[in-house]
Parts: sequence; structure tokens; C-alpha cells
Amino acid sequence: MLVKSGYEYTLSIPQHDELGPGLLRKLIRQAALTVEEFNAL
Repeated sequence: MLVKSGYEYTLSIPQHDELGPGLLRKLIRQAALTVEEFNAL
């Protein structure tokens, strides 16, 4: 489970060798992150 201070959301990540860019962006949005915040992690 991914936990962000003050916000909790359960993300379901597929078990693929590679995620498509559209799916990855969708998951980043669901986590309430920007692409820049995600890259910084």
C-alpha cells in the first residue's frame, strides 16, 4: 500500500515486466503525485 501524508489510496500495480506510459501516468495521478514528484522518489 502506498501512503501519502493526509491521503490514503490503495493502488493495484500489475505484475508486468514493463508498464505502458499511459498506465503509469494513471497510477501516478491516482497516488496524487506529479510526474516530477514520482521521479524524485
